[in-house]
Formats: sequence, C-alpha cells, structure tokens
Amino acid sequence: MSALFSPLKLRDLSLANRVIISPMCQYSAERGEATDWHTIHLGHLALSGASMMLIEATAVEPIGRITPYCLGLWDERTERALAETLDAVRRYSDIRIGMQLNHAGRKASSDVPWRGGKRVPVSDGGWATVGASPVPFTPGDPESLELDVAGIVRIRNAFVAAAKRADRLGIEAFEIHGAHGYLIHQFLSPLSNQRSDTYGGSLENRMRFALEIFDAVRAAVPAHKPVGMRISATDYVEGGWDLEQSLVLANALKARGCDWIDCSSGGTSPLQKLVPGPNYQVPFAEAIRRDTGSTTIAVGLITEFAQAEQIIASGQADLVALARAVLYDARWPWHAAAALGAQVDAPPQYWRALPREAGAVFSDHIAGTR
Repeated sequence: MSALFSPLKLRDLSLANRVIISPMCQYSAERGEATDWHTIHLGHLALSGASMMLIEATAVEPIGRITPYCLGLWDERTERALAETLDAVRRYSDIRIGMQLNHAGRKASSDVPWRGGKRVPVSDGGWATVGASPVPFTPGDPESLELDVAGIVRIRNAFVAAAKRADRLGIEAFEIHGAHGYLIHQFLSPLSNQRSDTYGGSLENRMRFALEIFDAVRAAVPAHKPVGMRISATDYVEGGWDLEQSLVLANALKARGCDWIDCSSGGTSPLQKLVPGPNYQVPFAEAIRRDTGSTTIAVGLITEFAQAEQIIASGQADLVALARAVLYDARWPWHAAAALGAQVDAPPQYWRALPREAGAVFSDHIAGTR
C-alpha cells in the first residue's frame, strides 16, 4: 500500500491521503472579498484528488493584507463573499477545506508580485503598516509602527474573530501563518524584533505573541477541529531565527495542543542566503517531527510522485503540501495514484477521462463506464 495514499486523522478530521494543497495567494480579492476567480481557482483544485486544501493566507484585518488584493475575513461582507465561493465548491466536491489566517505586519501594503511587489505608498492606495519593531523589511521602505500592547491585543482579537467567522463558514481546519516574514514571524525573529518589553529580547519573550495567538484561536474554535501553524524553520541569516529556536517553539506548541507544524523557511530578511532545490525544506519537517513528535507537513519543490512517497514512507513528514506543482498539474494526485497503485476520489463526470492503462485509479469508478 502506498504511504502517500494512506489515511490520516487530525482530531475528528479524517484525511483520505497525505497529499494536501498549500495556501497560495491569488491577489484577486476586491476589498478583501472573494471573487469569481476564487470560485474557479478553488473549485478547480477541489477536484484534484488531494485530501484537503488550505485557503490562501487570509488577512484578519484590512491592514494585515499583504497586498490590496489579498483575501480577508474581518466583517460580514468578506464572510458573505467567501460563503458564496465555498457553497459552489462544496456542491461538487467533498474535499476537506482548511484556512490559513494571517497578518502581514511590516510586509503589508505591497504590490502584487507580477508588478514587482514593492511597497504601495498611501497616496496610491496603500496604508501605514505595523510590526514588532519599527524596522523596515527593505532599506528605504517607511518604518512600521511598533505595536503597543493595545495593538497586540487588537490583532489577537482579530485572529479570534476571523477564526470564528471561518468556523461559521464550515472551515474544517485552521492554520496560523507564523512564517515568511509576516507579523508572527516578525515577533519570533531577532532580526525584526528589537523590543525591550515582554514581547522582545529572550526567546521566551519573542515566542509570546505566537503562542498567545495560537492559544486564542485554539480556544475560539470547536475542540474537534484541528489547528496548526506554519513556521519558517530558519531565516538563513546569521543571528536570526533558526532550527534550534524552531524546535523550542514546536515543543511549546505541541504542549498546547497544536495539531501540525507546516515547515517552511525564510522570508524575514532580504539578506537570506538559500539555494532552493528538491526537498530543501524537508529536513526541517523531519527534525521537528523527530524532536517533538508533532505531525509535520513538508513543503517546497516537491514535484515527483516517488519523491513525495519517499518523504511519507521514510517518516520525514506526515503530509506533503503541493503549491506550484499542483498549479502546473491540477491532477497531480490522480497521476501519483496511478504511478503508485493507489486510488483517489474523482467526480463521475470525469471518470471517462481515465486511460485504460492507468488502472482503477478512481475509487468510485464503475466498470464499463469508459
């Protein structure tokens, strides 16, 4: 039996296989509201055969958006727009749907990547940003406002409110975005956190914001629904956040009931030195899984079927999350199942697409319908 296509249970959430779809920013929302693009995009991926997809980084307040075009969930309008998309997707797919909650902090108010991703000035529709400390991500950018305790409480409450809205929408799993140089990561890393209060300085203090957000979200959603966190396991910069500190954070999260650690890296400094390649982030997932016993998700340049199978079969991670690979090949799980002698769910409208030589890849396929 293929390890990649074996089931996994997270609290009461049953996953049919170990392939999930990473949250991928689409920069296609209007005032934070999901659009027809999201219905097409998520509906497309909902038919992939993956066991779960995570909705893109969803801002918990307007100034927490990475770009002016990022998805949000902070009021009735944004909730209603996403409900329409989810209703359409669920009409034709029973894929498990999770959501990644985020606040971009000092990396907010940026332009979309295909226009260079530079800071959008207030005069052009951008906004003043907030951060752990008034340290700009890129030299020359305006300084962010250092969050005071009242601001920290406001954002913590915004995570809670967004999580509750997501729960009302039927979201089945929650991932807190603590990676890629966004606000939670800004508090974790000594490169971006130069505070001298109880949220800065020591590792314990720098972890405080992340743990408070996790605790608040965990308490806000039903106990049977899993809550995980994505982290950047290292900054790739000397003196920055690293794997050793990530292990301390992962153990603290594990003790609080965190259901998975999604193991990414980088994003908090333009000085980072990394050379991406196949499996380049998998050792982080393996180390955290071994040290903490946590369920881990491996991400980053996982593109080949045998590669993903080996990651799961060898115990390096419990799940693999696809991003670019599944955008390029939206039926990647189908093709992986065919190569590995496994099965996936597929809508009956597509059953006739299966080549005879692929075998019985579709779990509900009725003989003779081809």
